Amino acid sequence: MNTFDPRKIDRPHKSLLKYYFFTALLTGPGVFFVFWPLFFKYETLKYRFEDDGMWMSWGILFRHEINLTYRRIQDIHLTRNIIQRWLGLATVSIQTASGSSTPEMSVEGILEAEQLRDYLYSKMRGARGLDDESQKHEEEPDEALKLLREIRDLLRQKAGR
Repeated sequence: MNTFDPRKIDRPHKSLLKYYFFTALLTGPGVFFVFWPLFFKYETLKYRFEDDGMWMSWGILFRHEINLTYRRIQDIHLTRNIIQRWLGLATVSIQTASGSSTPEMSVEGILEAEQLRDYLYSKMRGARGLDDESQKHEEEPDEALKLLREIRDLLRQKAGR
């Protein structure tokens, strides 16, 4: 059985370079100005997925690094245009509560985009305390809840007399 492990992902798939080339071709005469920055982005793009968060970096002249903990993730979007579908690629956009309308991080060049999205959702929920351990803890009522239930039952008994 082949299970998805994002820790093995550290670079985008080579199909991303093809996608960048086709995107640059669509600009017409601007192909030379558009392709080179995309080429350098592809060559320097790196990912790292860890237990508590993820990291992404790219750039030569202007180095960009993003560290994002799973706890900060608010929403995850998976998008594919026609060229990405043809190449088997997708973009996983990760949004936080930063107040910006653009995604905090966009993971490109991953063939297993659905599995990555599902992995991120499970980590996001686990970071927020919705894993099995916390659900088991929530099923046990606390002292205040027990007291409120006793008061409710006493009031029902007095009202029924």
